[in-house]
Formats: sequence, C-alpha cells, structure tokens
Amino acid sequence: MGDDSGAARDVVLAVLSGFVAVAAGTLPRNLIFLANLRYAATIPWAVPVSAAYLYVFWRYMGGRGLPESTARWRREALRANRISGRAWAWSLVAGSLAIVALVLALRVANRMVMLPQQYVADLSRIPRVTVWALLLMGAPIAGVVEESAFRGYMQAPIERRWGLPVAILITGTIFAFVHLDFRPILWPYYVAVSAIYGTVAYLTNSILPAIALHTCGNLYSNSLLLLYRQAEWQAAPSRAALIWRTGADRSFWEHVAALAAVTAAMAWAYAVLARERTKDAAGNSASGARTRAYS
Repeated sequence: MGDDSGAARDVVLAVLSGFVAVAAGTLPRNLIFLANLRYAATIPWAVPVSAAYLYVFWRYMGGRGLPESTARWRREALRANRISGRAWAWSLVAGSLAIVALVLALRVANRMVMLPQQYVADLSRIPRVTVWALLLMGAPIAGVVEESAFRGYMQAPIERRWGLPVAILITGTIFAFVHLDFRPILWPYYVAVSAIYGTVAYLTNSILPAIALHTCGNLYSNSLLLLYRQAEWQAAPSRAALIWRTGADRSFWEHVAALAAVTAAMAWAYAVLARERTKDAAGNSASGARTRAYS
C-alpha cells in the first residue's frame, strides 16, 4: 500500500511540475504576442523579446538560476541529454515517418468520421510579415516549452514508476486538455502525438530530438492553418464525403495503402533506434568497467 501511494504521489507531482513548466513557458509568450498584435503591429518586435525569454526559460529549466537547492533536480527533470549522431539521425527518421503516418491516419479517419474543423482568427488587419514572424517564432517556442514540460518534467518520472505506455497515456491526455481546440474525438490524435515524441525521448533518454520534431510539426500544421484558414487535412468537407455514403473509392484505398507502408517503415526505424539505445547502454557499461579497472 505504501509503495502504491508513493507511486501515485510521484505521478501527481510529475503532472503538477509539467503543468507549472508549460504555464511558465506559454503564458508569457501569449502575452508578448498579444501585446505585439496590439501595439506596433507593423514591427514583429515580439520575436526577439520572446526569444530572449525562451533562452532564460531553457536555462532555468535545465538547472541554472536560483534556488541552487533545486538545480540538480531541474537539470535531471529536463532530460536534455546529449546523444550520438546516429541516435539523432534515427530519431529524426523514425519521428518524421511517424508524423507522416499520423497525417495519413487523419486523412483515412476523415473519410470515416466527421472530425472537428480548426479555424484561425481573422488576421487580415495584421501585417503579413508580423503574422508570419510570430508563426515562425511560435513553433520553436512550443517545441521547447511543451517538450520540456511533457516529455521531460512530466513523462520521465511516470516512466520510471509505471513504464512508457502508461506515461504516454497520461501525458497524452494532459497534452490534449491544455490545447484549447480539444474535443473528445481528438483524444486518440493527441495521445498519438505524445507517443511519437515520447517514444523518441524514451529511446534516446533526451528531449532534444523531440524538440526538433515538434518544431517541424508545428511549422507544418500552423502554416496550413494560416494559408487555408483551417486544417483541411483534419476535417472532411461534408458528411457526403464519408465512405459510408460514397463507398470506399480509389482515393481512400490509396491513403490506406500509404498509411500501411509508412507505418511499417516507421516501426522499422523505431526498432533501429531501440537497437542504438541498447548499443549506447552497452558501450557506457563497458566504458565504466574499464574506468573502474584502471582506477
């Protein structure tokens, strides 16, 4: 009973620390962006200001600054560990294939159920250069802040107590609720996103590749929203397009076949990445043994 209560306490503390981290990174960004849209909107001055804040946020989350008593805990919680070049390469390959598979899965799902449409606010009165500058800056901010919070501070402690699947399920659910466009039907989507980034972080013991993948994914999705005013890939145009009305046409089966092929390639890439993790662990153990032998 005591061990169970301790494990539950660790999960609660992990979730709370992740919430604090995402709030500390996101709320100031939102205020800075809103101020830019209201004051001197012709100049994207929020970009350098938010970049400076992001730098301070990253350093603090990684153990710099006061209080010194929490420095080591913050550094370990962030999980921003350096990894080998091969681990970097396979992380990006596996994660990129997973993102493509997710987009294809959404396109298949769009023909089977009505997913809620996403719309962007009317920004026609804001200078285009400012809108695009904030968009480009917003992607790495979200990548750094959300990966620090969810795959670092939140996921890692749950991993150690309950394993990766439970950690992904919990962080994915919390990840869904902090997005204002969340609908229950989109819960599997957010869990899948968390699985993509969370598995990479788990296999490399680092959030750095996940930050890169998250940033690229945000650039893709945000650009679609800005260019088309809605995420066309996430919403069927009407109920008339559902296969229950039109039948499974050639386009539907092409997306199913592409999804199957990309998913297979993704699974292979993640398996290679897992083997890289095993090799790195074996190399570290051998290095430690040699060090002890010569000491």
